[in-house]
Amino acid sequence: MNAGETEGVRLAKRVAALAGCSRREAELLIENGAVRVDGAVTLLPQSRVLPAQEVSIERGARPVAVPPVTLLLHKPAGLRLEDAAALLVPANFRATGHGAEKTPLPRHLSGQRCMTPLDREASGLLIFTQEWRVERKLQEDAAYIEHEVMVDVSGPVTPQQLAQLDRTPARVSIGRQSAASTGLRFAIKGLVPGQIAKMCERAGLVIEAMKRIRVGRVPLAGLPAGHWRYLRPDERV
Repeated sequence: MNAGETEGVRLAKRVAALAGCSRREAELLIENGAVRVDGAVTLLPQSRVLPAQEVSIERGARPVAVPPVTLLLHKPAGLRLEDAAALLVPANFRATGHGAEKTPLPRHLSGQRCMTPLDREASGLLIFTQEWRVERKLQEDAAYIEHEVMVDVSGPVTPQQLAQLDRTPARVSIGRQSAASTGLRFAIKGLVPGQIAKMCERAGLVIEAMKRIRVGRVPLAGLPAGHWRYLRPDERV
């Protein structure tokens, strides 16, 4: 048995020969999830396949570049941004159940930039994107995009404290209140990390938990902590 039979050849080379296309076109077919090896989708062009392995190409697949995407991540509390970004892996993907669901591809998960950072202590929605239109929207309209954040603080909140919080650019209301704690809803435009913490500190309030549940028109909506999903075509920030 020669070395080629034991080590195999690069998948891209095998696909190029099978499809009668260039090596680059073969790589694009693989990166788009259109190639199966022994029935399983294989996404890495550099994978090696043996002569006995079956390689098939999805009928009608075209060798086009993987389009950029936007991802929504539910950041757990206590994680730094770089640690939260490390959660963008296929194992943490969550389908939305709305149909036309994408398959996580390596190109979708690299080069992602977080456009909506959060305090380390906070949990909730982060938006990552590769799409220049989404990036420009979140940068240029940052001061006008409303963020909805649920904040639990220790003890009751007095009318005076609420009035101190409820001022431009924030609208603050009480969702629940007891002797032990109060649940506040912040609707605030142009939110930056640390802003709500400073507002609460000035009002003499101690934050117990903070969770962002919406950015613009995009909701967290049932996404479990530590998981991510795709921004759907029908969703707009």
